[in-house]
Amino acid sequence: MTLPHPGTLRGHIVTLEPLSMDHHDGLVEAARDGEMWRLWYTSVPTPDAMADEIRRRLELQDRGTMIPFTARRSDTGAVIGMTTYMNIDAATPRVEIGSTWNAASAHGTGTNPDSKLLLLSHAFDVWKCPAVEFRTDFLNQQSRAAIARLGAKQDGILRSHVRQPAGYVRDTVVFSIIASEWPGIRIGLERRVASHLPEVPGPPRLG
Repeated sequence: MTLPHPGTLRGHIVTLEPLSMDHHDGLVEAARDGEMWRLWYTSVPTPDAMADEIRRRLELQDRGTMIPFTARRSDTGAVIGMTTYMNIDAATPRVEIGSTWNAASAHGTGTNPDSKLLLLSHAFDVWKCPAVEFRTDFLNQQSRAAIARLGAKQDGILRSHVRQPAGYVRDTVVFSIIASEWPGIRIGLERRVASHLPEVPGPPRLG
């Protein structure tokens, strides 16, 4: 049993396309933008490891435990990163949104709230998930703050949970949003996305 693939999710700022090997070169360029893999608390693939990472995510998709996407800017079509539904529990249903990274130049441009709006909308409104989960390294203050800004609440900390590529065993902070919280969180995300869109001129004033 697995959840049906949502296909391409189109937002005002970001378009999420089903991940494929065709995205390899664009993802390599996105990873080089800011060299995010050099941050020791992240798991961004290096350019040389990108093909293996794409294959890994697609293998997890075949097993029904992950639905991976490539993120593009909706205005230019430029590839900016990756994100996924992961740790899929189709019976409940419940998903985690994670394994996300964006090119440095995309940070602060509205791509993250728009991406989360797309993923959360599908999870709650189409799949009818009772909860959606987020996890991050206890030491990754930027990620923890970003998840909290979504409106997710911290459930707890899994201590000495996962060994990181840097060699240490991380504590994992677990957050979630439940279905009853989603309507308010949707409004907040829609406002954040709108703040990054060009203003539409109003009708001319008379007199």
